[in-house]
Amino acid sequence: MAKKVAVIGGGNVGASCAMYLAERDIADIVVVDIVEGVPQGKSLDLTQAAPVRGYDTFIEGTNDYAQIRGSEMVIVTAGLPRKPGMTREDLLKSNAAIISDVAKNVKKHAPDAFVLVVSNPLDIMTYHMQRETGFPHHRVFGQAGVLDSIRFRAFLAMELKVSAQDIQTLVLGGHGDSMVPLLRFTTVNGVPIQHFVSKERLAEIAARTRDGGGEIVKLLKTGSAFYAPAAATIQMAEAVLLGRRRVLAMSAYLTGQYGMKDLYIGVPCILGPGGTEKIIELDLSKEELALLQSSGKIYKESLAVLGY
Repeated sequence: MAKKVAVIGGGNVGASCAMYLAERDIADIVVVDIVEGVPQGKSLDLTQAAPVRGYDTFIEGTNDYAQIRGSEMVIVTAGLPRKPGMTREDLLKSNAAIISDVAKNVKKHAPDAFVLVVSNPLDIMTYHMQRETGFPHHRVFGQAGVLDSIRFRAFLAMELKVSAQDIQTLVLGGHGDSMVPLLRFTTVNGVPIQHFVSKERLAEIAARTRDGGGEIVKLLKTGSAFYAPAAATIQMAEAVLLGRRRVLAMSAYLTGQYGMKDLYIGVPCILGPGGTEKIIELDLSKEELALLQSSGKIYKESLAVLGY
């Protein structure tokens, strides 16, 4: 019997997730959206691409949450997109209401699924999803630093004119303006990044990474990023569905690690068939730890707005 993944939200991010996942040919897909015809049309379009793109994945679009029954994983992309001038935090209350409805239906129809949250503000919505579903923390996690890390890798590759696949890095903290790129842990095929780029230029590239999503919002004017967020999402989904046990910077629930607890924030983890299998505690410098904890404080304040 084929694995099954539900994608909640048929917008650009959700549709791109469905496309990338279909091309991996590792699970059947159901796309759920509240807008009549949108998930059905996009799913049919993806199905018609299969003969050329080389997959046999069954793809279904629906407005009925009951169709997610039996899903091993639920990818949540539902929510309002950022618009120019809007921060992720501006989305807080509006998207919290949407996540509450999604959580209710996931709990009812897919009570054993892993839940991967992509909706913004990412870390806060991941916390809210876990609280609303009551699922164990290891089964609810968010994208966070996975996307931020690939953006940083892409910018560094553009700077160095080398393969982005040779660049490895970690970006911790909240998925927002308070993210913390770890330059000490950034390498080009094992060679420290400082060998290639000056400290000043690295700071500029790190700043561009912090505004990576905002830069795209300004360019698009009527929407936000979707290709890179979807690519990062499917990298995480594969780690669970294929049991790859990847080491990724992702939004996980802290219980005292890095001096923080009772919040979701981006930290390095082992993500595998058990979900969040381990949180890796790095020996951070005082400055790095202070930046990470400052990021956590921001999200604690945002959670208080939701009554947590």
